[in-house]
Amino acid sequence: MHQRLRTAGFAILCAALAGCGGGDDAARDMNIERQRENLPTAGMAERESFLSLFTPVDESREINVNRNLWRASLDVLSMFPLEAADPFSGVISTGWGRVNGASAPYRATVYVTGPALDARSLRVAVFRQSGGSAVAVSDQVAAQIEDAILTRARQFTVAAQGPR
Repeated sequence: MHQRLRTAGFAILCAALAGCGGGDDAARDMNIERQRENLPTAGMAERESFLSLFTPVDESREINVNRNLWRASLDVLSMFPLEAADPFSGVISTGWGRVNGASAPYRATVYVTGPALDARSLRVAVFRQSGGSAVAVSDQVAAQIEDAILTRARQFTVAAQGPR
């Protein structure tokens, strides 16, 4: 008797979990694909295995991103919780956070691509949460964040040069 109840309970649990997926699969897949298009891919070809965690770190490895762009990106996005930041690949990814009383939470991914203090060395993708999925915001919002990062990076550069 207990075995049948346990089996029935397990079957009900499995059915309940199977129903948790919900939503439109095509819309979810399209949204995931849109997010992948906006994410930076540099350094993805050189995947590390689990065993590489135990090998010594190469201290001669250089950071090939602009230091001031990196610092400015972290400074401008400081209102969001930081999820990941890798100065070797130039990727900064934030968690969901609200901006100035906005109704929906936002998140951003910044990709610093090179050593030059230039707009071509910076890519920003911004998403807002809508109905449990991430939706890309307009290019104008991303451009405004890029401008704020570039302005802050120039301020860092001028401050580092000192008075003339």
